[in-house]
Amino acid sequence: MRKLLFPLCFALALLGADDPWAKVKELKTGTELRVFKKGAAQPIMVKMGDLTDDNLVVINKSEETAIARDQIDRIDYRPTGKSRLTTETKVATKDPTGDPKAVIPAPNYRGAGEGPSNSTSTGLSIGSKPDFETVYRRPNGAPPPPKN
Repeated sequence: MRKLLFPLCFALALLGADDPWAKVKELKTGTELRVFKKGAAQPIMVKMGDLTDDNLVVINKSEETAIARDQIDRIDYRPTGKSRLTTETKVATKDPTGDPKAVIPAPNYRGAGEGPSNSTSTGLSIGSKPDFETVYRRPNGAPPPPKN
């Protein structure tokens, strides 16, 4: 019985291993990608198109190009959903009666004295895009993916 248990556990571990190509399949069409090809000095900046078992179809400007899986060293993606806009509102209350140096003006035309005042300021800032995160890295020494 123990002789069967070890191979069974090993087989389950292999089946449960994460396939890095499957993580690329989870990306949505239009996601910004940085693709590092074998032997290229610079990565290419493209958008996600489609993905098959053998190819990554990318959109560069207005044309689609297929890149073979065995030609890709690494794929990075830029996460979406994080807002780049930040708003900040500040409210300041000024009470001249609490400040002994404050000059209290004469009552206004309604007959009331000057009381506490509020001032509000709102700021909007646009942040930078989120950094790229690696979603696929070609395994070293691994055999090529099986052809079906």
